[in-house]
Amino acid sequence: MDNLSRLRAAMEQSSVPALLVTTIQNVRWLSGFTGSSAVCLVTPGTAVLVTDSRYTLQARAEVQGLEVVVFQNPRSLDDVIEEQAAAAGASKIGFESSLTYGQWKKRRDRISAVEWVESPDLIRDLRMVKTADEVKRIKAACQLADACIENITRLIQVGRTEHEIGLDIEFFYRRHGAGIAFDPIVASGPNSAKPHAHPGERRIARGDFVTIDCGGRLDGYCSDITRTFVAGEASDRHREIYDLVLKAEVECCALLQPGAQGKEVDGHARKLFAEKGLDHHFGHGLGHGLGIDVHDPGGLSPTVDQPIAEGMVFTVEPGIYIEGFGGVRIEDDVLVTAAGPEILTHAPKELLIL
Repeated sequence: MDNLSRLRAAMEQSSVPALLVTTIQNVRWLSGFTGSSAVCLVTPGTAVLVTDSRYTLQARAEVQGLEVVVFQNPRSLDDVIEEQAAAAGASKIGFESSLTYGQWKKRRDRISAVEWVESPDLIRDLRMVKTADEVKRIKAACQLADACIENITRLIQVGRTEHEIGLDIEFFYRRHGAGIAFDPIVASGPNSAKPHAHPGERRIARGDFVTIDCGGRLDGYCSDITRTFVAGEASDRHREIYDLVLKAEVECCALLQPGAQGKEVDGHARKLFAEKGLDHHFGHGLGHGLGIDVHDPGGLSPTVDQPIAEGMVFTVEPGIYIEGFGGVRIEDDVLVTAAGPEILTHAPKELLIL
């Protein structure tokens, strides 16, 4: 079943007579359109993508399963939405919760013949379970992430700056026809205790933890991988923390089975860390969904009571961060299958001393 059919089935089940899709990632998921400005209007019998004249040729080439309607000045987006709603006989239209109050009010006042109602997050829920085509694209992005880690491992050296390595990462992805899914994290020494550190001018020193967190966006889908290394030599404390994080990562990946609860998988990592008195050094969630967005719908955390289902893709990224010493995070991308978890990223995870 294609994504449009899946959406229509969800609309029928939730009694949503028509839906205006405005979140650009949801537009991409539904239509294949990769431009930055478009909406989709979906009813039981019609489906149109509306964009402006900048994207005429692109929309015609990319959009599948929906009619393409293009407008240009002096016509506006709302002019076309009003016309398409009238043509489809849509007098009541659901809008996505991401719409701001100001946007909703303006559209309600402009298109007064339509009753605008907030819709459940239908596409958000559908996006959590990936199609076979989406899984194929995510796997390709993960293969490139593995290659990036292999490449960058050769470039991490004492004396190089975090910023230089960050540029190496970005260049690698772009050289291989991808974009970056997010700004790379390169954190050395005490900076590695910051989960989302920005690469700076600090030079890698002997005895540093060096955390690399990067991902590419290839053919519209993302990867997200983290590996932590030690520069020069590793102490017993380095090995102790690294081995504990690795144990948590491996065991939590194995727990991603259909029917498991996301917060229970997250809780397993916290239990392991608590046994060593280190759970207070793990402040973020265990993982998140992965797909069109690097932070796609779905998550693994103490606050998310989410059953895990076949076809979902998660990151699993436990970490321990000790101020003044450094931190370790290890992250893989994992597909949930009926046969168990399938690890999609394969860069080595044993402690490497560079």
